[in-house]
Amino acid sequence: MTTLGTPLSPRATRVMLLGSGELGKEVLIALQRLGVETIAVDRYDHAPGQQVAHHARTIAMSDPAALRALIEAERPMLVVPEIEAIATPLLEALEAEGRVRVIPTARAARLTMDREGIRRLAAETLGLPTSRYAFVESRAELEAAIDGGIGYPCIVKPVMSSSGKGQSRVDGAGEVQQAWDYAMAGGRVSRSRVIVESVIDFDYEITQLTVRALGAHGEVETHYCEPIGHLQVSGDYVESWQPHAMHPAALERAREIAKAVTDDLGGLGLYGVELFVKGEQVWFSEVSPRPHDTGLVTLVTQWQSEFELHARAILGLPVDTALRSPGASAVIYGGIDAAGIVYDGVDAALRVPRTELRLFGKPESYVKRRMGVALAYDADVERARVNAKAAAACVRPRAA
Repeated sequence: MTTLGTPLSPRATRVMLLGSGELGKEVLIALQRLGVETIAVDRYDHAPGQQVAHHARTIAMSDPAALRALIEAERPMLVVPEIEAIATPLLEALEAEGRVRVIPTARAARLTMDREGIRRLAAETLGLPTSRYAFVESRAELEAAIDGGIGYPCIVKPVMSSSGKGQSRVDGAGEVQQAWDYAMAGGRVSRSRVIVESVIDFDYEITQLTVRALGAHGEVETHYCEPIGHLQVSGDYVESWQPHAMHPAALERAREIAKAVTDDLGGLGLYGVELFVKGEQVWFSEVSPRPHDTGLVTLVTQWQSEFELHARAILGLPVDTALRSPGASAVIYGGIDAAGIVYDGVDAALRVPRTELRLFGKPESYVKRRMGVALAYDADVERARVNAKAAAACVRPRAA
């Protein structure tokens, strides 16, 4: 039986999120609806999640000494990593010492923050189908890997990055230097290693949200959401929709791959498994041990959004992945570099039929920073996509 305490009391159930952007904000809201006391941690002040949590803390989460001091001072029941740039070896040490429970596990957080760790697990340990790949540490090694079997076109990414940062497609030898420089600039650590992988001839890519939650008798059960289709530009999601139609054999294979990966990583909570699909063939791409940006669409498509599913699962509560309505999401970018921007056109956006908006409240805008998302639901998923994009286009960020 799960027992939850009262916030701000001696018996409070305290949960700390490491990373408090737009995805973390929705997890915090879901936790608070269940009476959980929340601590929102980020590298900058006034992050979206810090605006709604009981407590806001700002530290460099990649600094193990600072992170240890904060966790020991706050004494949360659960630590929930929501971004990649965290001192994960420190989390492993604290978990081994019995100081804290890390979601889903400290090992999962460490492996998935590093593309090398998760790719080697999937391809070399679990034997799952992936693109051809190599890890390199210099431009010369990058050129040798491409010439030695990866071939053109290929994709170059830092092993540690998020939201497409540092990722580029290379169609010929003349683009290698630019791709290398971009990967070095986009990595989360200085002079990071790079993965280069062949381009798979796929029909589409999906996110298979996969939830590990406790059953009625305390056993871990695996649940699947309907597949989410998405469009990426330069590695960054710009549009998603649910459900995405799939051949039954491909859907079955996608869930087999998702289960193999998430069973190995273990723990409780929601995973976002990214997959390439062509006909009945499915290839593993990446996995996040937390809510996925493409899953923002579930705020209007599922009875329990991916954020509610994550909150329930990590607390040991039952989950329901049932679809409520087909729907879609479309990203709203900042469009400008400015602090404290304002948004015009919100009223026009919400006049588009069956739409909602989430403006994230980020204190500073950049041209390509995700500042909000338009959501639309409709019995026809294609109509929902049209409406979501129309609503997003109405919102016009500008300097105050």
